[in-house]
Amino acid sequence: MALPNSQTPLSPPPAPIDITRLTDRAMWAAFAPGLHIEDPNVLPQAGFVGFSDQESPRIQAQFREEGYFHASGVNWQLDLPLMVETVRRLSAVSLPPVFGFLFDEFWVPFRKLTPVYQMLLGNYALLPAFWIWDVEPKRAEAGWAPHRDKGRRSLLPDGSAGAISTWIPLTPATPLNGCMYLVPAQHDQTYNTPDEDRHRFDVQCVRALPGVPGDFFMWNQAILHWGGKTSAYATESRISMSVEYQRGDIPSLQGKLLNPHVVLPFRTRLWLIGLQIMQYKHMYKLLPEVEKLADDLMTRPL
Repeated sequence: MALPNSQTPLSPPPAPIDITRLTDRAMWAAFAPGLHIEDPNVLPQAGFVGFSDQESPRIQAQFREEGYFHASGVNWQLDLPLMVETVRRLSAVSLPPVFGFLFDEFWVPFRKLTPVYQMLLGNYALLPAFWIWDVEPKRAEAGWAPHRDKGRRSLLPDGSAGAISTWIPLTPATPLNGCMYLVPAQHDQTYNTPDEDRHRFDVQCVRALPGVPGDFFMWNQAILHWGGKTSAYATESRISMSVEYQRGDIPSLQGKLLNPHVVLPFRTRLWLIGLQIMQYKHMYKLLPEVEKLADDLMTRPL
């Protein structure tokens, strides 16, 4: 069964997608021949990125007060144009871009940030929660609506973060193509309250988060945030990705926690991608064919 093409004209993939073969590793290798799956030379040798002793206090202070921070100038040492093209090819055949996480390269930036997670969370674990976006102005799309990831239950009794979301742009993210926006913790009247589902804040306190490749953003999971509505005058779609982590010394906030320091097997990645499609289906338009596909992926043995 073929899935309909999107409205965005893109270069054709090197091999067609046959959704009856989505569990076939060779099919995915042919789809993105420049990327890797479980390659021992990619994730284990990714290296690390952290903050200097001079930078760390400022980052930690902003994270405590405002609930987020923005860092820039990272060389991910990846072929970002190839990753972006892979995401757009997935969109072109109406598959959710989260399938990009089948490839090692999409995990590399998060692996590189290990020292940052250790600084903010101590011993930490990977939550089964991640996504890739291709927000297309030509289809008048928008990022996800205002929400909190895990909400106040993710905060520790002293108000510090028990869990973190990391958001990374792979293309420039601008107000025209739907960059991120958030309300800093100190300006959010219902932040860390039982009333957190009601959004009350001064609109002048909303913080726009434009970014470029080499940037990354982290926020605690009680922060209110959203993706903007695109403009027809944007020059390209906004490609970005996010992964969630939590402290390892608190109960799981969502399902079975994963070891962030191991290379996830191909079958595990497939199962997790099916889970992502189903658990976030309220956040985006999901084709019935894709929903059936995700359900099928989750019923297959790992």
